[in-house]
Amino acid sequence: MAKPNLVTLYKSSLILPYALLLLCSWFVTAIYTPIREYSGTDFFSEWDYYGFIDNTTWGNVNYVDENTGTSQGLTYIDSTTGHAIIRVDNTTNIPTATTVNRNSVKITTKDAYPIGSLVVIDVWHIPYGCSVWPSFWMLGTNLLWPNSGEIDIIESINNLPSNQYALHTTPGCFLPSNPSNSALVQSGNTISTNCSTGQGCVVGEMKPNSFGSGFAQAGGGVFATQLDVSGIYMWFWQRSSIPTSISQADSSSLMNLTDWGAPTAAFISSACNITQYFQPQQLILDITLCGVWAGVPSIYNATGCSGQCIDNVIGSGNPIYNDAYWDISYIRTYLANSITTETSGSGNGNSSSISSSTASFTSSSSLSPSSSSLSGNGNSATSNPTVSQWLLRSMFLLIGLGSWTFC
Repeated sequence: MAKPNLVTLYKSSLILPYALLLLCSWFVTAIYTPIREYSGTDFFSEWDYYGFIDNTTWGNVNYVDENTGTSQGLTYIDSTTGHAIIRVDNTTNIPTATTVNRNSVKITTKDAYPIGSLVVIDVWHIPYGCSVWPSFWMLGTNLLWPNSGEIDIIESINNLPSNQYALHTTPGCFLPSNPSNSALVQSGNTISTNCSTGQGCVVGEMKPNSFGSGFAQAGGGVFATQLDVSGIYMWFWQRSSIPTSISQADSSSLMNLTDWGAPTAAFISSACNITQYFQPQQLILDITLCGVWAGVPSIYNATGCSGQCIDNVIGSGNPIYNDAYWDISYIRTYLANSITTETSGSGNGNSSSISSSTASFTSSSSLSPSSSSLSGNGNSATSNPTVSQWLLRSMFLLIGLGSWTFC
């Protein structure tokens, strides 16, 4: 998960106008067929619980198993709204100790989605507050991070007001810093361009109320991610600005992107061969506390918080973590019927076509328990990363810290 300089981004957003949009766009206006909806009483049935400590971003949490999550009220369906709630424990008194962890949740889909997929999430509340680090992201099913790619869709920390989007890959994938005149100039702010660094290649959201208390007070909104051979594209709309194609859709509706407008982030294939760097991706929802981004003292104090990050974890958790929860109406996934795009990585204007018959997603129904798609990425309770894998990922993350500069 990316760790950009969001403090600088926020300060810049106060004085910078929205990026101008050119007439041409890179994202593909295809027709998408619904594959799965995660919603209502069945929301959690197609996810696996992590059931281990946070051994990827080293936060002060224990990611619970399904039974604990249910019995402690950390994952449930709101009886009034029908929305899925995922939260940090805010009722247990945690005493001061050498190692201090609070219970939280990390869940991963049984399905993995390939290039040619579309993901739409309708969220009413994103976890926020001092020490809080929530993420909605995608991770390839290969064992060693980041060999099969990572896509960060919703991620920010502490009391920052804005979301950011990022890719993580092996060396060779970049986000163009100056897109050509024939391409889309994304509405977001490019923060970093090298996708293989610790922070990844990062785009910051410039629209207001994309994270934190502002997001909640505005009634939430919708985020969408398109995985295509021409690039990976991400959008955000506030509740009042959701396109008709999304607001009027149900779980069986085809999805047409023609009314979506320009994406916030456009990771185009001219600088990153998407099919080379991204294998089928599982969806992940989690909330960690402190860790190697939100908990770094200089970052913690520069993102609206005082004192030490660990001070939040200790104690009753109330009211500190009363806003540390996800409230999700649905997550819908789609697969392209037929799309025509720029050939990945060619930059020569050639086109190629992907049909739904060739871009098939990996469904849990086709996997035996011994060969589950979760067995290779360290997100299963029965397949945790080795120490060497933990150290490798931590090394990437800590190297990224060296490139942060706060004003």
